[in-house]
Amino acid sequence: MRLGFLGATGEVTGSCYLLEAGDTRFLVDCGMFQGGPEARSKNLRALNFGFDVRDIDFVLLTHAHIDHSGLLPRLSMLGYKGPIYTTPATIDLLEVLLPDSAHIQEKEAEWQLRHRHRRGATERGIPAPLYSVMQAQAVLEQLKPVNYGESFNPAENVSVRFRDAGHILGSALLEVTVSGEGRPRRLVFSGDLGMPDRPVLCDPEQPLAADVLLVESTYGNRSHRSLQETEDEIVDAFERTRAAHGNLIIPAFAVGRTQELLYMLADLIRRKRLAPLKVYVDSPMASKATQITMAHQELLDPETRELIAWQEGHPNKMRIQFVGDVEESKALNEVRQGAVIVSASGMCEAGRIKYHLRENLPRSECSILITGFQAAGTLGRRLVDGARLVHIFGQPVPVRARIYTVGGLSAHADQGALLGWLGGFRAPPGKTFVVHGEAGASAALAAAIEEKLGWPEVHLPRPGEFVVI
Repeated sequence: MRLGFLGATGEVTGSCYLLEAGDTRFLVDCGMFQGGPEARSKNLRALNFGFDVRDIDFVLLTHAHIDHSGLLPRLSMLGYKGPIYTTPATIDLLEVLLPDSAHIQEKEAEWQLRHRHRRGATERGIPAPLYSVMQAQAVLEQLKPVNYGESFNPAENVSVRFRDAGHILGSALLEVTVSGEGRPRRLVFSGDLGMPDRPVLCDPEQPLAADVLLVESTYGNRSHRSLQETEDEIVDAFERTRAAHGNLIIPAFAVGRTQELLYMLADLIRRKRLAPLKVYVDSPMASKATQITMAHQELLDPETRELIAWQEGHPNKMRIQFVGDVEESKALNEVRQGAVIVSASGMCEAGRIKYHLRENLPRSECSILITGFQAAGTLGRRLVDGARLVHIFGQPVPVRARIYTVGGLSAHADQGALLGWLGGFRAPPGKTFVVHGEAGASAALAAAIEEKLGWPEVHLPRPGEFVVI
């Protein structure tokens, strides 16, 4: 067997792995690279590693986030017409996320075209979208639902089971058993692992054995703040902004982070740590993702179901306004104080959040609450790193608002949680590959696995590397 690392090596985005076993070839994830000027060229090269996509037999998808799913329409566009297996909740989310990804690309190309026309420049050099909305909608027909815990055979020599990864709604870690010459071999793909003992979703499930393991390392070199510290930071941000008569702007991933944030705010209000609030959720995708979450309450933990019932019984304690059309969104720019605006994208790279940042970053009475991982090269990362001037829509924007970075809401396990999950294996895997992390984070987790768990054969794969397993 050969395993190819086509993305998410030395970086967080672009997850994609190719497994070749005899005559069977399949992908695990097919994600988009995000952040930085090289992202587009990486996405164009991503599916050109010396194989024909038409030779792929099937695709296994861990979850809906674009850095794991965002190149599926391009894969289909290039000729892959086979099945894509994933959980039912992930399919529901992809029906929103993939067309939205295409729509953002199309709008970005239109904006650049208008901008060049205003300057009297030619259209040459304007990058075309990686795929269209129509192509994104077409790939949805290839999605095949698989429930947690079900064992199925996508090929004669391959058995697969999806297990709950506790990361976002429908997220899965994969147990893949491949038979052939000799004894069957079990591969485990962690996907993205959630933190244990956190609200909204259930804890990640624990596989017991693996011959080959791929484990994510987004936060492989650090520990998250405790929930108590996180709550204190959020309360401080709200109180400071209210006293200063400003707005609180919260960039949040539409899927997962927005829903978790709404849960936390409702819980703080229920416990009287925050006064009653009106929250604007200015993201059509987040609105749809919240509806999908409510339709899959069987996947939520008991505490979250209890809080949902409380919120329904006390609708005036936290009023949530889902902002629909563009005119409603623009009207929020006229609100100069007291607004709590949750908007996507979570890394501030696209969508309506950029307009709210443009309006509120220059105002010292306002606050920006960063609640999730910010990849290198993104606008969100520049804010976290302390930039005093950023560019939005090609225009300079001074940063006078206070930037809060709240680490305890991450949907990714930190180093301690990752080591705890790895420690649940009955024996060390024959080979462990640390992936889906920036170079320093992956190296730190690999060193911790060797030092604290005593595991042999811990590897840091290179981009495009193929290894015999």
